[in-house]
Amino acid sequence: MDNNFYKKLTKEEKNVIVNKKTEPPFSGEYNGFSKKGSYHCKRCNALLYQSNDKFTSTCGWPSFDDEVKGAIKREKDVDGIRTEILCTNCKAHLGHVFEGEGYTNKNIRHCVNSISLIFVPKRDTFKKAYFAGGCFWGVEYFLKHKEGIISVTSGYMGGATSNPSYQDVIYNNTGHFESVEVEYDSLKINYEDLAKYFFEIHDPTQRNGQGPDIGDQYKSVVFYNDEEEKNIIQKLLNLLKDKGYEVVTKLLPVSKFWEAEEYHQNYYDKNNSKPYCHAYKKRF
Repeated sequence: MDNNFYKKLTKEEKNVIVNKKTEPPFSGEYNGFSKKGSYHCKRCNALLYQSNDKFTSTCGWPSFDDEVKGAIKREKDVDGIRTEILCTNCKAHLGHVFEGEGYTNKNIRHCVNSISLIFVPKRDTFKKAYFAGGCFWGVEYFLKHKEGIISVTSGYMGGATSNPSYQDVIYNNTGHFESVEVEYDSLKINYEDLAKYFFEIHDPTQRNGQGPDIGDQYKSVVFYNDEEEKNIIQKLLNLLKDKGYEVVTKLLPVSKFWEAEEYHQNYYDKNNSKPYCHAYKKRF
């Protein structure tokens, strides 16, 4: 991941997150904490855990019996016994994972340092938007680093096949588009500004795909949740056309979103690379 997106850490935060130390038991902010919301990495803000998966273990540190898919990396601890858990996105040290303790039906405990986490309370201002603009790796990369974005998930939308795989979408003509589900805080970024940014990180004039990725699954699409979103997108499309852009973006109602395979999530940051078919270009 680009270090420019890292939060500057205090000495205490660096001691745990970088140097892999452990905060004292029962001292952390989120031990015994039960508010509804999501838990993110202190260093890079990647979504790690949901409050529904948090439970009381009396061990002295926040405990979770599940993780956001693909968010947690496991490695053998330096002691050769325990399993360390890290943020997949930036390799920040979180704590350790234990199995077989019987605390919950899932029989697993992520023992996490509070200082490694940021809690984001669940609010009515959190909303979801859906876009398709070529390979979802690139769209996800740019959107996830935008101010006000909570999370971005790569997946498939617009086709008739249930639970399609990547191979189905590419080779079996399912009608799905490579899409992203964007959760955002509408107090920090409104839908119109989010949609404007989407039109500036891909080419809405390319008819047959996006960049070198050719095929129907790579076409430009905005999926609207309601008439208000539909009207906003139509206004933006008209603005682009007035500016001389021959826009080919489709406008479709939201349908079932199918989450893509884990290896597609957070692809560029996990592989320490940058998009090859997306780039920012100011259009508004």
